[in-house]
Amino acid sequence: MTEAETKPRILETAEEVAQPAASSPSPERKSKKKRLRWANLSYTTRVTLAFALIAAMTALVAIGVVSFVWEQHFRTYTADNMNTLCKTTADRIAANYEVTGDLWNPETCKPAAQATELTSGVGVKVIDAKGATVFDSSIIVNEQDGHTFTSFAPTDETEVVQAPITVDNQKVGTVRLWVYGSEALMRQPDQEFRDNSYQAMFIAAAVAIVLASCIGFLFARNLVAPVNRIMGAARAIGDGDLSARTNLRGEDEIARLGETFDAMAESVEKDRDLERRLTTDVAHELRTPLMAIQATVEAMVDGVYEADEERLVTVNSEIQRLSRLVNALLKLSRLENRAEPMKEEVVNVGDLIAGIISTHEMFVSDSGLTLEYDAQPDVMVVGDADMIRQATANLISNAVRYTPEGGRIAVSVKKGDIMASIAVRDTGIGLTKEEARMVFSRFWRADAGRNREQGGLGIGLAVVKEIVDRHGGWVQVEGEKDKGACFTIHIPLYDEEAAKKRTRTKKHTGHKKTR
Repeated sequence: MTEAETKPRILETAEEVAQPAASSPSPERKSKKKRLRWANLSYTTRVTLAFALIAAMTALVAIGVVSFVWEQHFRTYTADNMNTLCKTTADRIAANYEVTGDLWNPETCKPAAQATELTSGVGVKVIDAKGATVFDSSIIVNEQDGHTFTSFAPTDETEVVQAPITVDNQKVGTVRLWVYGSEALMRQPDQEFRDNSYQAMFIAAAVAIVLASCIGFLFARNLVAPVNRIMGAARAIGDGDLSARTNLRGEDEIARLGETFDAMAESVEKDRDLERRLTTDVAHELRTPLMAIQATVEAMVDGVYEADEERLVTVNSEIQRLSRLVNALLKLSRLENRAEPMKEEVVNVGDLIAGIISTHEMFVSDSGLTLEYDAQPDVMVVGDADMIRQATANLISNAVRYTPEGGRIAVSVKKGDIMASIAVRDTGIGLTKEEARMVFSRFWRADAGRNREQGGLGIGLAVVKEIVDRHGGWVQVEGEKDKGACFTIHIPLYDEEAAKKRTRTKKHTGHKKTR
């Protein structure tokens, strides 16, 4: 194939490729088309247009109904007027006929001429009993010969009204009456009145549409204003300003939405502050054992310390402390994120806590404290035995940590009306009301004067609260400075009848699904 033959084919191919591109709409056209859609209009514009359309439809329906009814009644009204005028003229002619005795007398037909003069646009014709024209207001005499007459009286009987001229119960003639240029016997003033009425109705409709548009605009602005405030607050929070609030108050739905949004923003801000504080506390808590390990190891590497058993024990204790801290953080994170599934089984709280007491007796005794235990029989709850055991163990360990030698720790299990309670009371350093509100925060210690070796990790009570929350209960804190403290776990009691009902409901539902 030659080069000359190849070029035309290349050009044809290029044209074929260019045609779809040329036919496809440009991005500007697409954006214009999108702007014309109803969904792309602002809410204010849509509400305004909706109000205007409603007003226009209402006005059109009203005009249509009124014009239909009015047209019928108006035509009847004008026809009745013409009939009355025609009958009155006939009666007056009859009265003159009684005086003159002749219908052809000009004085007799004078009322016909007066009718045309008093009522503009009306034609009158008087006919005698034989059908001869006595009077015709529409006759025009030809000016050229003076003998040719032209009458503009309508020939169609539907366009005229007529009334008999009766004298002594004898018909002596007929009066015919019509309106020039109107088949409906509607005079020019009547037509102008009708046209002006329609014009007034259309003007009223236009004014109603404008007023409805203004009302719709104001209504939409008042409705959108709080939405814009919510949107602005959300945008500010998205940009990092967690203090942004809508400050909406009221009883309507949007006000409640704003209040809910503010509550959510408050929670987000608290969580962010908590996250920052947690990051700082974790970094601080991890740095202490890491620095101790690093300093000891570097000293041994540099030959300052010998790698003897004492130094290795120090390093090992810090590593164990670091491991406990990481495990506690991991446990708390799993509880908060619901990553660790919770077993639901019937647990005898008294027997469960008795096992914990037996394993902690030596630990409490080595700390120079006495441990007492009292439990009511058959205190049953539904929950995870391992979690309840851990929560109680954390409370006992916390009591041992903050109770000086010679003190006493009392653990009791009681059964209330709807809740089971596990109370751990000590005779330790106690806590104030302000401290009681902070006691479940991460890395918080009741006694700031304690060093970190004596104090705990500051996570145990936070774990306790998460465990109790997952069981649908709460933790009660009581105490007084230097007089001890009491932590009480409240967990809902096991309701055997309710559990049987739930079991029957599950079986019934499963049976329906199987069918």
